[in-house]
Amino acid sequence: MAGNTLTRPQQLPFTPGRAARELGLKRNEFDLAVHLGHIRTVPDDGGGGRRVTRLETDRVRAADGFPEALLKRVRAVGTTEGAEVMDIPAGRFTRLARLGVVAPVRFYLNRYRAVVWLYLAEELEQFAADEQNTALLHARRMPEGMRALLDEGVDLRPRNWRTRHREFLLRSADGPWESAGALAAFLDPVEVAELVRDPYERSYLNRFRPMPPHQGTPGTPAALLTQRIMTADDPDEISRLRRQLTRALEDARMVRLAPRPSGEHRPTAPLSPPPPDEPAPQEAPRGLLGWLRRRSA
Repeated sequence: MAGNTLTRPQQLPFTPGRAARELGLKRNEFDLAVHLGHIRTVPDDGGGGRRVTRLETDRVRAADGFPEALLKRVRAVGTTEGAEVMDIPAGRFTRLARLGVVAPVRFYLNRYRAVVWLYLAEELEQFAADEQNTALLHARRMPEGMRALLDEGVDLRPRNWRTRHREFLLRSADGPWESAGALAAFLDPVEVAELVRDPYERSYLNRFRPMPPHQGTPGTPAALLTQRIMTADDPDEISRLRRQLTRALEDARMVRLAPRPSGEHRPTAPLSPPPPDEPAPQEAPRGLLGWLRRRSA
């Protein structure tokens, strides 16, 4: 019995900070490895976020080339270093990133509250090594269509980052309500209120709405800028998110209804009808099975 008591704490999942130390990673390297799916996490039974099992840390350590191979996969670089990786001028790298040719994986705000985008060095190396991209990287002038988009002020970096971050949140969601909250996090609250008309359900949904990364103190200029990056601003992107959130809420209600005070009657009208100007989503399995199928996809 005494032996069991001594070994039990060793079997408890690690906190993210402890797991990073176990793997010899810096915290930002560990977070990015989790974000990219290289390290699997499990829910914390105590409600404290996510944890990493000892079996998972052992699996990561046993992989070929650890830790160098893992460090290479999570190496993130800024514009200057990214341009060096691709052997192109920094100005051309920025233009390609604005056009969505390369997609950022992270961002942060520097002390001047300027957005600094980070890219996976491994992805940049693979792009530069593809002979089909040689002209795009090294031609004297970009194609006319691309130059026209740049002249119009196109910048797809925030949208491409949102796509990657949304995939991460949906992949780590533990249920339909968590998936719905992840989708709602990228919509303006006004958009969510239009879709989720019942205030009790909207309040319940907000419990599962993750905060933007690097949120900082709410209401500060840095927090407002981060929230603006997190919020979809393209009409097509907003329309797609609204349809996805509508379907996610239908699945969530099949599994568990939002709590409400005793004696309150649930509305008989649909709580989140699709807007009339948007096409109705295609039929798909509902409930927990439908959520699991979409999550695996």
